[in-house]
Amino acid sequence: MFRSAAIPLAAVLGAGAGSHFLLQGPLPLAAASAPAPEDGLLARGPLPTRAQQIARLRTGTRDNPFDVLIIGGGATGAGCALDAATRGFRTALVERGDFGCGTSSKSTKLVHGGVRYLEKAVFNLDSAQLKLVYEALQERSDLLANAPHLSRPLPILMPCYKWWEVPFYWAGLKMYDLVAGMRNLGWSSYVTPSESLRQLPTLADPNPSGRSLKGTIRYYDGQFDDARLNVALACTAAAAGAAVANHAEAAALLKDSHGHVVGARVTDKETGRAFEVHARVVVNATGPWADQLRQLSDPGAKKSVTASAGAHVTLPDYYGGGGVGMIVPKTKDGRVVFMLPWEGRIIAGTTDAPIELTDTPAASGAEVDFILDALSDFLSIKVRRSDVLSCWSGIRPLASDPTQSPAGGGETQNIVREHVIFTDADGLVTVTGGKWTTYRRMAEDVVDALVNGGRLPTPQRPCATQTLRLLGARGYSSKTAAEVAQRGADIAASPLGMAPGPRHSVTPDQARRLASAYGDRAFDVLELVKWSDGALAAPLAPGLPVIEAEVVHAVRQEYAASVEDFLMRRTRLAFLDAAAAEAAAPRVAELMAGELGWGTRRRRAEAAAAVRALRQQFAIPPPAEKEGAAGGESKGTAAAA
Repeated sequence: MFRSAAIPLAAVLGAGAGSHFLLQGPLPLAAASAPAPEDGLLARGPLPTRAQQIARLRTGTRDNPFDVLIIGGGATGAGCALDAATRGFRTALVERGDFGCGTSSKSTKLVHGGVRYLEKAVFNLDSAQLKLVYEALQERSDLLANAPHLSRPLPILMPCYKWWEVPFYWAGLKMYDLVAGMRNLGWSSYVTPSESLRQLPTLADPNPSGRSLKGTIRYYDGQFDDARLNVALACTAAAAGAAVANHAEAAALLKDSHGHVVGARVTDKETGRAFEVHARVVVNATGPWADQLRQLSDPGAKKSVTASAGAHVTLPDYYGGGGVGMIVPKTKDGRVVFMLPWEGRIIAGTTDAPIELTDTPAASGAEVDFILDALSDFLSIKVRRSDVLSCWSGIRPLASDPTQSPAGGGETQNIVREHVIFTDADGLVTVTGGKWTTYRRMAEDVVDALVNGGRLPTPQRPCATQTLRLLGARGYSSKTAAEVAQRGADIAASPLGMAPGPRHSVTPDQARRLASAYGDRAFDVLELVKWSDGALAAPLAPGLPVIEAEVVHAVRQEYAASVEDFLMRRTRLAFLDAAAAEAAAPRVAELMAGELGWGTRRRRAEAAAAVRALRQQFAIPPPAEKEGAAGGESKGTAAAA
């Protein structure tokens, strides 16, 4: 136990990587085979290391193929891997970047049915939109139950400045409640002007047009940490027996003598070594990049995805009301913007406009201007560009008919955000479209389609993901944060006297964050603090409750392989405060170097690469010219990815 939990002093004190092996010894060499399942589904204990996962991927040979190889480690791909593995299929997943490094970490952080979709369903008599809302509201309930530490109900206020808006929005949100039925998170209600201002003190009264606040309609949706949920999905799939690897790129598709796709040639980007992974079925879950993968097999493959960019900004917490969000029901050009409390900050967005595919999308000046202008019409304080702490943009994959142009002449907000599953002539199965809230249903539909279509045999077990709690959730409860705080206090009160240097204790804010980020696995992080004699309880960024022990945990138990992985997805420092994340990069690199054996040159290169990525993807752009701000890229809708 001591050996697996001990902290390498080289990492804590910033010594060279060579001391790491001597102090800790090699990581436990669990067999390269799948872990033994607990309760028939998930293994208990440490996950296989990334090196062990790469070794397992190599076992997918022509004579002994995996049942299914999933390419893409976002929400959909990780969800497919978890579904397939828990049904008993021999499952592999490769992701060329990090888990959730694309669309899945850059959403509006809402688990929602889609108020805007319901409006379209009613006014356009659109049964497809209504189906989306109903399905998403059911899935919303399951997601909150299966990952309670990473998600929660969130009250959202819809301001009314005209008397007719009160009954109009009240009726619409009551319909939202009714569609949710017994799985509703809370009943919508009218809130008086005075109570609305108590809950959201910055709400404008009167608004810039001189209209007094008539009250708000409060409704409930879910909120979650998208990137950490994505990581939890990938790790839970690993615990279920799937061979999963990030930073492993499917550089080419393998075909049999009949021209059918039977695997991929994968490059381990950490080592540069390439190998083949064979499978009965290959699933393309690469989101916006689905057509790029299809074209590796068929350069003439017709377009199946329309890419749409959605930008957000992060603001200080004083812009909001702590535990309540706001939806701007209609901006000057008829769109919708959310302003939501998240991780001690306020995030606002989003926009929606066509974009050319890129691995490093960034918010434009026009998009930031649009969001800030939309907020300024509903807030009593001056909305200042200088207050923006971070901004980012994600690319949504909107499913569209490859034989027709997008509806509305390129207006991406008019495309129905429903997922599609189809098989090309070469046998490659593609799943695309949809949104975060329905990731589980998408994954279930994919595996069902493979079984029903005869591509996979009858599974050992039926789909279990509707009630399967993810790693971190099984022992989590409302008292976990308090228990983490108590355990942290016990550690501080009983030092081991093993590590020199400054000692730190876990603060209540840090304990709450650890519980919400890791669930019952927060106690594993505390063990790292214990064996470092408190050294790893040191904060990584001033004013933010992220501690150094999380870096070590991310490497050992969450497949973090770069400084970017940690700053952007194992924690959300890049999204919360880009400058603080940049300042933390060297220390994160130092801690990771101790774990991964990086030398001085590699450590500095990793820190520098993270800083470049932060400046490219999260920097606040200069204001747009007036004519640019009115352009298409500044348009937004309520479609949270």
